[in-house]
Amino acid sequence: MGLFKNLFGSSSKSEIQKLPTHKEDWDTYFTNVDHKLGSILIDLGFKSIAPIKDKASLIWISIQMNNPREDGLSSAEESDKLYEIEDNLVNALTKKFDCVYPGRLTSNGHRDLYFYFSDSLLFDKTISEVMVAYPNYQYDFGIKEDTNWTAYLNFLYPLPNQYQTMLNRKVLESLRKSGDNHDLPRKVDHYLYFKALSDRVAFIKQIEGLGFTIENEGEGSQFEYSYSLHLTKIEPVDYDTINETTIKLAEEARNFHGYYDGWGCPIEK
Repeated sequence: MGLFKNLFGSSSKSEIQKLPTHKEDWDTYFTNVDHKLGSILIDLGFKSIAPIKDKASLIWISIQMNNPREDGLSSAEESDKLYEIEDNLVNALTKKFDCVYPGRLTSNGHRDLYFYFSDSLLFDKTISEVMVAYPNYQYDFGIKEDTNWTAYLNFLYPLPNQYQTMLNRKVLESLRKSGDNHDLPRKVDHYLYFKALSDRVAFIKQIEGLGFTIENEGEGSQFEYSYSLHLTKIEPVDYDTINETTIKLAEEARNFHGYYDGWGCPIEK
């Protein structure tokens, strides 16, 4: 409920249209909401097609938890029940209405679910029909026009550094499944792209002394970011180390009209 209020201020079955190409990509990350710890579950796949023009009505459902942790997140003993409620609400609404479910927020003792609808007529009746099975749970809901998908793009979607840590976590999980010991140093490859040669030159000068070796400088691509840079650095790939390195590279690349494209490394056991 805090998300909706912050974005928009206080506010107290049609023909289904074809959804633009969308590949689900669910992930989670921690954030702060009104100076309180929050956990966001988001379908990152909507980023490439948002905003969806015919789904401009944002509907939120805020469920008050009965046994939250002291930090306001869901407790282990209540998680299964919250998942059940969420699944039932999502299934009921997406089957009955032309809507999508891009994510949720858990914070301050509440779980807030967010939907984008084409036609929200009688959505409240469907919510009530689901929640009648959970008389011990208090809940609230609301609706607001969000043509630009502000709630998704400016709140639910992670900031650049948060997104980078999410990508890092996926790579580390893949390495872990292959038996990698993240604490062992190895040569780590980093890839970046820049719009102009002068941007790449300035970036290289900026990171001098940070322990990176230039492996290759490419150019001539037909794309907007046509000047590539391949760096390596000898270091372990534990979560804290790789986050610090990649976030530093990504931030500096943005300062010079470039972007950080990712990293890779051999498996060490």
